[in-house]
Amino acid sequence: MIETILVILSHPFMQRAILVGSLVSISAALLGVILVLKRYAMIGDGLSHVGFGFISVALALEHFFAFGWAPLWITMPGVLVVAIILLKIKNNSKIKSDSAIALVSSSALAIGVAVTSWSTGMNLDTCNILFGSILGVTQSDLWISVISSILIGILFILYYRKLFAVTFDEDFAKASGLRARRYGDLIAILTGMIIVIGMTVMGTLLISSIIVFPALTSMRIFKSFKSVVISSGVISLVSFLIGIYLSFVHDISAGAMIVLVNLAFFIIFTIMEMILKK
Repeated sequence: MIETILVILSHPFMQRAILVGSLVSISAALLGVILVLKRYAMIGDGLSHVGFGFISVALALEHFFAFGWAPLWITMPGVLVVAIILLKIKNNSKIKSDSAIALVSSSALAIGVAVTSWSTGMNLDTCNILFGSILGVTQSDLWISVISSILIGILFILYYRKLFAVTFDEDFAKASGLRARRYGDLIAILTGMIIVIGMTVMGTLLISSIIVFPALTSMRIFKSFKSVVISSGVISLVSFLIGIYLSFVHDISAGAMIVLVNLAFFIIFTIMEMILKK
């Protein structure tokens, strides 16, 4: 096992993938607790489809005009804008949040497929976007991921108490003079960033799972907000590292393996919850 780990770490592309994936896993777990408690879990799935649409457009522009830009530089601002819009229409009387997410995600996915078919066609790059690829983590992706993850961590720590207040009782937070809408926008922006930087390793179809699974798993056993946040971070990181190891050993998609490990932890914690309640 140790020899296998040393072999994995000897490859530069695996080093980049492990660093990016570890940062994304921890950041996603932190935000996942807030999103699950506020019942925004499906927004991650919707934004992942939006990300596919934007990254397809970015790759098409690169194909025709050879801009030389990293696709994430185009995808990031687009996803952030859509994230803010989706959270702002949560209480719209005409279009409810779940309907808005379904409308936007399906439209973005259709645009992505159409643009890809028209420009480069359904090829290996498309599969990597949809399902993730540890081989696809470039040096540019690495820097974007590191900067974004550090920013997310700093903002989460700085505004921890305010995010806590907005998560559990938004109306009371507003009555107390807290600008809840501003922190709602902050949650949307951070979620959008996580979706974009995690798409390379996890793929657009699986990225939302690392946001939801660790939080739901931790809530089986732990009850306080702080303990759930810490537990989610640990579970997410451990699941990622085990998933990467098993993926390399058994030649299975990294994104799929990471999700399956998260699922295993969820089942184990659910069984532990049932035992503790007896």
